[in-house]
Amino acid sequence: MERHFYWLGIADVPQWVVMTPAPAGGGAFDEPWMFADGRVLPDPGHMRAQISHAGRQRAFVFSGIEQAPIVSEAVANAFKSIAPGDVQLFPVSIEGEAESYFVVNATRVIDCIDEARCREVHHYAPGSFPEYEGEYRWIYGLRIDPTKTEGAQVFRPLKFKTAFIVSEELKSALEAVGNLGVSFERVTGLRAP
Repeated sequence: MERHFYWLGIADVPQWVVMTPAPAGGGAFDEPWMFADGRVLPDPGHMRAQISHAGRQRAFVFSGIEQAPIVSEAVANAFKSIAPGDVQLFPVSIEGEAESYFVVNATRVIDCIDEARCREVHHYAPGSFPEYEGEYRWIYGLRIDPTKTEGAQVFRPLKFKTAFIVSEELKSALEAVGNLGVSFERVTGLRAP
């Protein structure tokens, strides 16, 4: 039986905008995008995040520019229960909020993109950004090969770490928590329309 996976993105619903987490003592991280890089990280210590737009509070959002996944304790528990070997959970205090929040760091990167079934694939132009050579600039209608997911519940695709991918099982658990600021786009199955 084929496993199904979903790309989590920012949902088109009223929601607050949380800035990328920073060290609680002040300043910024040298690599503010590290939570979207798909690697095991050393403990960053206590973090804080400010709200840049005070919309409706959600249980799962992506931070400002760097797109760090920030979740409530209930959502963090779903990740901890279903995908303990695929993520790190780092506490983050959000300005003006008493509730506990966590940054979800997906630690697995998997080579599973099925380029032939994607609707539209854009590569970086040769020589344009040498640091991104061989990676995808953007993919519309992303499709992955579920047989290459190595039993993962959460991961980022190799050469396209922008995508935060979760299994159908984890998607169901997140939907059960509710009040999400994310959408789910299926990335398995027939070619994208």
